[in-house]
Amino acid sequence: MVDAFVGTWNLKETKNFDEYMKALGVGFATRQVGSMTKPTTVISLEGDTVVLKTLSTFKNTEIKFKLGEEFDETTADDRKVKSMVTLTDGKLVHVQKWDGKETSLVREVSGNNLTLTLTLGEVVCTRSYEKAE
Repeated sequence: MVDAFVGTWNLKETKNFDEYMKALGVGFATRQVGSMTKPTTVISLEGDTVVLKTLSTFKNTEIKFKLGEEFDETTADDRKVKSMVTLTDGKLVHVQKWDGKETSLVREVSGNNLTLTLTLGEVVCTRSYEKAE
């Protein structure tokens, strides 16, 4: 259920994020800032709509979606993508498609920890979050 994802999540550790941003085509300066940023993710529910906010000193983003329904999204690096989020095997699976490319952002909760796995082709990045009190 989506309820497991609801809460405030603080980034603790990142692996391979620069390589992932490179694969997305993010410029050097933005990658430098992105690599230093420790975003907080806030996930909440408004009825059957999921609200996902990413807050950082660099940029704040917010998306609202219903599971299984495609929506338009402008990413933190300004890509215009078609997105869909589904709940698959207890994981929140977010797929973004643009310009013939596709990336997946898979969130998985285990206790007070949330793991975000970002995949684009051969490049895989993991970001580990801890639930705020």
